[in-house]
Amino acid sequence: MAGAEPMEPPDDQSPDRPAPVRERPAGGRPAPDRLAHLRAHLAPAEAVSGPVLPLGLAPLDGRLPGGGLALGVPHEIAPEGDGDEAAALGFLVALLARRLADGPGEALLVLAPGHPLPYGHGLLALGLDPGRLLFLEAADDTEVFRALEAALQAGALPAVAGLVAEGLPLVAGRRLQRAGAGTLLLILRPAGVERPNGAATRWRIAAAPASGDESTDARSDGTADGSARPRWRARLARCRNGRTGDWLMEWDGAARRFDLPRGLAGHASAAGGAPG
Repeated sequence: MAGAEPMEPPDDQSPDRPAPVRERPAGGRPAPDRLAHLRAHLAPAEAVSGPVLPLGLAPLDGRLPGGGLALGVPHEIAPEGDGDEAAALGFLVALLARRLADGPGEALLVLAPGHPLPYGHGLLALGLDPGRLLFLEAADDTEVFRALEAALQAGALPAVAGLVAEGLPLVAGRRLQRAGAGTLLLILRPAGVERPNGAATRWRIAAAPASGDESTDARSDGTADGSARPRWRARLARCRNGRTGDWLMEWDGAARRFDLPRGLAGHASAAGGAPG
């Protein structure tokens, strides 16, 4: 059909999925592509050519190419499961706040139907000034991606984020990457919407009890009343040219930085994970 987007390749042809491993040749030595596959998974994170946003935690940044989230490429965030939607949104807001702490400018948040607008008190609790966040409600995911692409092409915002209903298609991801130089680009999708895409990293976020009073239930976005810091169980499920991992992360909204919870910073279980 004229004007239709090309069909997405199957998952095993996704650009960030390793190629299938061929059988070992006669003689018992691994095939060259098998060796390359192993080196890519065992090597430390490679440098990237463009700027990055460090998360400020060595166990995380050491697994990310260039020592942080690459700017100008999409990063996918999703709830780990049902009930973790607000936690995933809180993690996204924390990343926006950390990016805006680097200098002047605003962030753009484009929402597809079904995503509630964050409220001012919650944004302030996470360290993001509501006056520096622009909202745009879109009719569907297609409009979300069009708005993000237009904002990226304008080049005036340090960060943009899209909250979508069906995930990030390959074609949309490629278009955003071509337009996104120097901008933090985040995509938040619902749990269970798995599809091949070109995201540089894929994060799965679950709620965790906030710090301060462990006997008090944390709110669903990971925040709590008083001086308690929000916490999330963050799983880096996919990292192109890097390594995956799983961490219990704590967010300091006043300093706009991530921490490992006290008493766990030196434990492997708090900063563990398998090679990507």
